Amino acid sequence: MVDFTFASRTNLIFGEKKIEKLKTYLPNNARVLFLYGGGSIKSNGIYERTKAALEGLHFVEFSGIEPNPHYDTCIRAAEVIKKEKLNFVLAVGGGSVMDASKFIALAAKYEGNDAWEDIMNKRVHIVPVELGVIATLPATGSEMNNGFVISNIELSKKQGCGSPYTVPMFAICEPSCTLTLDQRQTTNGIADSFVHVTEQYLVGREGTYLQDRWAEGVLLSLINDSAPALMKNLGDLEARRSLMFAATMALNGYIGMGVGVMDWATHMIGHELTILYGVDHGQTLTAVLPSLLRVQFDIKKEKLAVYGKNVFGLSGSEDEVAKKAIEATEEFFRFIKSPVRISECAAIAADAPEVVSRRFAERGALLGEKGSINAAKVKEILLLAQK
Repeated sequence: MVDFTFASRTNLIFGEKKIEKLKTYLPNNARVLFLYGGGSIKSNGIYERTKAALEGLHFVEFSGIEPNPHYDTCIRAAEVIKKEKLNFVLAVGGGSVMDASKFIALAAKYEGNDAWEDIMNKRVHIVPVELGVIATLPATGSEMNNGFVISNIELSKKQGCGSPYTVPMFAICEPSCTLTLDQRQTTNGIADSFVHVTEQYLVGREGTYLQDRWAEGVLLSLINDSAPALMKNLGDLEARRSLMFAATMALNGYIGMGVGVMDWATHMIGHELTILYGVDHGQTLTAVLPSLLRVQFDIKKEKLAVYGKNVFGLSGSEDEVAKKAIEATEEFFRFIKSPVRISECAAIAADAPEVVSRRFAERGALLGEKGSINAAKVKEILLLAQK
């Protein structure tokens, strides 16, 4: 285990009827940007409950945050903060709204000429506007970490970033708020949470016994608890509670503490497939991961065998268990009704392996925990994912 510094200031408020206590968690002088997406919160009562909880405070609404939030939309929201002299961003929604809130909070304090270049590439030091979230979709873990992913449509880029200052002050998580999520949204949430764990766990690590057991615990919770119950009944509240907590724990920093290197290649390739073809983020992850594990088998074999034994209960030689673990992962993805090949995603063009690998080549990007995935390897992974 490597030396590390870990700080999470998020006050996690988990359970029912917590939105009504919103003022308890806001600063006394809060002037709030009430940020949300396409309006789904208006159909499930969350919008009215949030407005009621904000009564007596100065707040301005900003709606229209897209799935995979757009840079231009975020800049418009930041301008509202400046114009209205607001000092707090309240994100109400799923991962896209929460991610957007972090960029917006930084952009509201930015004084340069190119927010995309300077903020997304960490070229400036900014202490952002304070922010908090009401999470309505379990998937990204954005409610309790500092990361965010923004799409720049003009540049055809989907890029991640983070700042020590963009960890939400609080996160209200009411599992019942997720009861209206449909099959696709639920599947994407399970997939995203699952792959968040594997990107941190399926790497060679020493001295991380405790973190590995935490990671396996989240995976087992998804495989044995949340997913089976929700595939049977989307209205199972207890399963919703389990999924919401697992999604938060998958990417709030705990299982990554002391891990020297992580992977994230599946996510980086998935981002390209989303920005180019509009495929759901969760679907890109399950469509890429099995092929990536096969291409990277020699590097990941030892940890795949541990994963196969401890998560899926497999037995045999190291090679046998490692190969079976990939097959078991595919079976789980099929069980939750998510694609395991890019060829199963109708929107992805036949020349995607060439197009995506060329984009990585142009950037000189090296992916994976050992930087061993170059553009040629990306092409190999995606060609395998077409079969």
